[in-house]
Amino acid sequence: MTEFIEITPQQAWEMLQNDEDAVLADVRDAQTFSYAHPKGAFNLTELSWPNFEASYNYDQPIILSCYHGISSRNVAAFLLRHGYEKVYSLQGGFAAWEKAKLPLDTGY
Repeated sequence: MTEFIEITPQQAWEMLQNDEDAVLADVRDAQTFSYAHPKGAFNLTELSWPNFEASYNYDQPIILSCYHGISSRNVAAFLLRHGYEKVYSLQGGFAAWEKAKLPLDTGY
């Protein structure tokens, strides 16, 4: 993949259910993430980048989410420039995930 693909929340949820290697990274700040985030997502910030880079394979599917889908596109482009191959951006971000009534983790 030479550029990231935007996928809907439903496509993302299906990918997460059907592909054991797929992961969902929420790129919002830690405080916002802790309030609520898509079920199973982990928080990917500049501070957590070294741990992420050490833990995930370059060919592992990664779906990126932010609040409205703008920041996740920037991070997706960044990951592609750094050698990641299967990068997806959640179209409409967390707001669209929530609107689609997909599972959330809340209150951490």
